[in-house]
Amino acid sequence: MHTGPRPVDLIAFDWDGTLFDSTALIARCIQQAVRDVGGTPPDEQQARWVIGMELGSALARAAPDVPPSAYAELARRYRYHYVQQQDEIVLFDGALELLHALKARGFLLAVATGKSRRGLDHVLASHDLHGLFDDSRTADETAGKPNPLMLQELMQVHDVAPTRLLMIGDTSHDLQMARNAGCPSVGVAYGAHAGDGLQQFAPLAVADSVAMLRQWLEQHAEPGRRP
Repeated sequence: MHTGPRPVDLIAFDWDGTLFDSTALIARCIQQAVRDVGGTPPDEQQARWVIGMELGSALARAAPDVPPSAYAELARRYRYHYVQQQDEIVLFDGALELLHALKARGFLLAVATGKSRRGLDHVLASHDLHGLFDDSRTADETAGKPNPLMLQELMQVHDVAPTRLLMIGDTSHDLQMARNAGCPSVGVAYGAHAGDGLQQFAPLAVADSVAMLRQWLEQHAEPGRRP
């Protein structure tokens, strides 16, 4: 764990399982979709592992016995189940306060997610969060995780060096993406992947709660001096 404060210009958050308490619902919808097309549903751990990946890749990984010809229907069934319940999901306790505190301190904030643009825009609008984020990237408008392209695009647009973008996420896909982009990362162990699995990507820290994440950021990250 890094012990001293480091200058950070931009903090990029994953969405599901990091800010949004949606992991259990996503896993359940994956299982239901696979069952709908006649495949063998993955267990909860397997369904959670693919969270954060681009949807097509995630579903293919979660349903190895489903033929490629059924992938489009598999994705449709997943979206059907998710849309029926998406408005029941909420931000993790303390997440909204964390975002406001970071914004007040002067950090640029972004979302880097495996969600679709339509899905992210819906949830940002329904929770009145658009004004908190300076930018966002989704898997359907750039490359999915762990490809570093979405972070590279954010760095280019906002003129941020890799060492001054901090990626925060709950899956190995998030932390691998940060590593591929040359960016530091912080893992959170309250989402889809266990903390032990995140440590292999050498994050600066792994937080067990939003409160712990906020404490770490207050102690170890300082807004960079931007021109």
